[in-house]
Amino acid sequence: MMPRREFILVAENEAGDDDTTPKDGGDVGCCGYILWFLSLVVIALTFPFSLCLCIKVVQEYERAVIFRLGRLIAGGAKGPGLFFIIPCIDSYTKVDIRTVSFDVPPQEVLTKDSVTVAVDAVVYYRVQNATMSITNVEDANRSTRLLAATTLRNVLGTKNLSEILSERETISHYMQSSLDEGTDPWGVKVERVEIKDVRLPVQLQRAMAAEAEAAREARAKVISAEGEHKASRALKEAADVMVESPAALQLRYLQTLNTISAEKNSTIIFPLPIDLLQSFMSRKTK
Repeated sequence: MMPRREFILVAENEAGDDDTTPKDGGDVGCCGYILWFLSLVVIALTFPFSLCLCIKVVQEYERAVIFRLGRLIAGGAKGPGLFFIIPCIDSYTKVDIRTVSFDVPPQEVLTKDSVTVAVDAVVYYRVQNATMSITNVEDANRSTRLLAATTLRNVLGTKNLSEILSERETISHYMQSSLDEGTDPWGVKVERVEIKDVRLPVQLQRAMAAEAEAAREARAKVISAEGEHKASRALKEAADVMVESPAALQLRYLQTLNTISAEKNSTIIFPLPIDLLQSFMSRKTK
């Protein structure tokens, strides 16, 4: 039974080492207590001058992560306001928890349809857990920037050019969720991701412009043809009405004369009945 118990203890310890949640430093040991006591004695002997080294201040937008003899002290990050440290055995690091924005450098991306584009973006993030940002990663800001550039290339590599140009908002939301999931163990919260610009090669821009112009010309021709078709149908219907009512042709003729006379020109029009012309044509044929 003993070997089995040892195996269970080892497995539990290994599982505990994988936890990314920061733990308190715990017991500092006998030497740690001795150093702590000696430090208090020195502070008491040099009072009140020692207060200059013992009392620290952090701003409203900052938090202080304190380590005592290399171990994280209980209570997590301190601040805002005043906090007390013991010189010689305590060290602290200030963490800015305000929202930070940075530009992702233009990334050369090969899309799913084998088109090379240069895409840049802007990322907004903030530190939501100061202790995790210090204990779980060496440099949270630099790591977030590198992860943002890598995520941008990976996400755009799975999209077509048309999807990149038309679905920027969807891609931005997907990138934001991916970055937020990746930076969560570091105590970083990604608030927003926006794609700024998509730069295409010059030859591709010319080809797309020519394609768009051809499409516009095709649509214009279709619209013109549809207009001619509707006009011809309207003329046919008007001709049918005039055939049924001969007086309508005379009224149309008078309306045309009225329109011409309103333009103040010297044009003189003599109406000739078509029946008269047909009689002359029939005589010539005889």
